[in-house]
Amino acid sequence: MNVLFLCTGNSCRSLISEAVFNHLAPAGWHAISAGSQPTGKLNDKALALLAGKGISTEGYYSKSWDALPLPPDVVVTVCASAAGETCPAYLGPVLRTHWGVEDPSHVVGTEQEIDVAFEQAYATLRARIEAFLALPLEELKSDRARFKVKLDRIGLIGA
Repeated sequence: MNVLFLCTGNSCRSLISEAVFNHLAPAGWHAISAGSQPTGKLNDKALALLAGKGISTEGYYSKSWDALPLPPDVVVTVCASAAGETCPAYLGPVLRTHWGVEDPSHVVGTEQEIDVAFEQAYATLRARIEAFLALPLEELKSDRARFKVKLDRIGLIGA
């Protein structure tokens, strides 16, 4: 199964999601991230956070959803529409869900406040990914409606 974590800039939240998912996922499951308007550069704080957690980002880069190497089975948007951010809508025959997370790269404050925002985004995304991977995936792959309900509920974790 291939999972696409989608955001606008593909520099922070979608990158964290891709890296964490690939770090935790069983064989045969793979994540990629992309953006509808990629910045072209990964966020340095996100990279440092992942490195500090022992999660590899080797080979990752900010990319457009127009340049995906393979079609996804599941698309997870991670933008924060509640903050007035426009979430890209992936069109295609895929299972879609929304796991909104505030963008820590937009936090203004002290270095400590910014670090806390990155840790909170990481913790929320990791908890959601762990819940995703704890689902009876083989069973749900054949029941798309039930799979969608479960994925949507996961998007409420830490919200």
